[in-house]
Amino acid sequence: MAKKSTNFDEKVETLRAHGFVVSPYGGTPQAVLVSKQGVAAVLATGSEEQLAFVEPPGALVGGEVARLLDRGYQKFLKTARFEIPATAGALEGIHAFTEELKLLVGSVSLYNESLGTTSDLYQYDRLRGREAVVPTASQPWEQTGGH
Repeated sequence: MAKKSTNFDEKVETLRAHGFVVSPYGGTPQAVLVSKQGVAAVLATGSEEQLAFVEPPGALVGGEVARLLDRGYQKFLKTARFEIPATAGALEGIHAFTEELKLLVGSVSLYNESLGTTSDLYQYDRLRGREAVVPTASQPWEQTGGH
């Protein structure tokens, strides 16, 4: 088990020592892209020197960290340009990467996340269109066109 590091730079060095590739991330200052075996996440310094996920762990697709999208019948890897079906190997890779990353940086690992890969987005097609504005219920004291 890795020793707990106290600051951002020590945590980044711990990740490098365990085979993670760490490179600067242009989108956010003081953020790094951490990758290993085709999976990546973007980390930055949060409160009290804790690492925060700018981009949650996902597969690298076209040089971009893909978000995991659940459509009920299938999981997809979604980037700004692509949306491809997620394979079992990709899901296993994301899960293993997330568990190892959280262990090394001293982040909280939740029980439901340790059981398997969880999605970032949920879009069930049978629910598409239900997000329309719901009319507000009339109040009993307001007069309506009835009696």
